[in-house]
Amino acid sequence: MDDGTPTPLSDPGEDVREEHELVQRELKEVDLLIQQTSAEVDRLAQRNAQSTNTVKQLEINLDTVPREDLKQAYTEAQESQKRLFVMRGQLEKLQSDQRNLTRLTDQLARMRNLSPTQMSGASETESGSTDGETSQPAIVRIIETQEQERQRLVRQLHDGPAQSLTNLILQAEICERLFDHDVARARKELGNLKASVTSTFQKVRDFMFDLRPMMLDDLGLVPTLRRYVDSVAKKGTIPISLTVTGNERRFTDYKEVALFHFVKDLLTNVRQHSDATQAQVFLDLTEDMVRVTVEDNGSGFEVKETLETGVGLGLSTLHERVEMLGGQVQIDSTVSHGTKVSLNIPIP
Repeated sequence: MDDGTPTPLSDPGEDVREEHELVQRELKEVDLLIQQTSAEVDRLAQRNAQSTNTVKQLEINLDTVPREDLKQAYTEAQESQKRLFVMRGQLEKLQSDQRNLTRLTDQLARMRNLSPTQMSGASETESGSTDGETSQPAIVRIIETQEQERQRLVRQLHDGPAQSLTNLILQAEICERLFDHDVARARKELGNLKASVTSTFQKVRDFMFDLRPMMLDDLGLVPTLRRYVDSVAKKGTIPISLTVTGNERRFTDYKEVALFHFVKDLLTNVRQHSDATQAQVFLDLTEDMVRVTVEDNGSGFEVKETLETGVGLGLSTLHERVEMLGGQVQIDSTVSHGTKVSLNIPIP
């Protein structure tokens, strides 16, 4: 029952103190995990060195070593390398978390030294209620999204080109030793090595295209999107079509880059989360506006609930990035009835 008594406001200083202690505990946990992971990386590095030496010893006596023993040694060496790459990636992620938590701890420590009046003023500035500057939460979400993208790229490098290059080194060493024993087999291994190099080169090109396609600078947004959609469709995930209307032309570089990544991120969501069997991309270039629509027939979701609970962090960040360009986003989705995301961005 409400008796008219005002609800007491929480003490900002107490809130900061509790948050500071919580972050300190999380930082200690991360520090412990880093110690454990570092020890595991060292152990795996030693094991990897032993496996590599074992392979080299077997190759010296290649003519007398049973084929199964040689195959098993190569398999163990590759598994050891793969495990080492994974653990190093995990260690890098923990170290990144450690740096972020350390910065947050320092910020909270400085806030604890502020007076209540200063702290209230800081809260108002951060919330963006007194000026037109970008609010801190929006910046934090964008930074978090960028950090997640960097972590994804690191994992792709570890699991893709880095692993492939390690295998190429092993294959080259095999070829080098075989020339002293079996020239015909060495030529065969060189053929396998050439095929592996070609495959690795293609992976690196795909990786660079996803990161920052050079043809975006040379040819512009429309040809780049056509090639990207074609490459995704050829990978056999789901059929994707691109329809372009309006006057095809070049416009500001940073907007072309932003629009490419908007489409790429939305299609990534479709492929990874929607369970769709087909998707469509519509690009409409009017005199003063670019309209992009990405539509799929997948599982869909509750838009309001997803955005409010923070599960759709990527969608929330998409809103903020588009609004920074002076544009608007509309998301239409219903469970079991697909999703349609539309972006309107002005191009003066």
